[in-house]
Amino acid sequence: MPLDIEIREIPLDDRLLGIRQTVLWPDKALSSLRVAGDENALHFGCFLGRKLSENKLVGVASIYITQHTARLRKFATLADYQHQGIGSTLLSYIVDVIGTKDVSYFWCDARASATLFYEKFGMQKEGDIFYKSTIPYYRMSKEISNTYSAS
Repeated sequence: MPLDIEIREIPLDDRLLGIRQTVLWPDKALSSLRVAGDENALHFGCFLGRKLSENKLVGVASIYITQHTARLRKFATLADYQHQGIGSTLLSYIVDVIGTKDVSYFWCDARASATLFYEKFGMQKEGDIFYKSTIPYYRMSKEISNTYSAS
């Protein structure tokens, strides 16, 4: 870990939505950045500094689990903290978490500019490029080996 990072589950609040807005959709209103399923999703935050006074939220991601599938959405790291391993640390943490759940398939809609990043985690492109607004995306996925066991 290049920085003093703490990752924890966080509530869906204005801090999380603010990072979604700043990084992913700066032209949209904060209120429009909630997505279907947010109320049941797992939301994670990546914080710098372990002392409460230093604790700065710099990255977020949300996981939506349905049946045996987990979807990564709204994965964002503030621009000043990108390319420092924060997103990689957060995604590794999330893959570990979903490995403890009854999940066998993990996927996301990845911006075309980020496909190499996801490939480092064993994710592969599925299908053809598609667009959300004017931004090109690929669906990317991987099978999950999990430690989940029903009791």
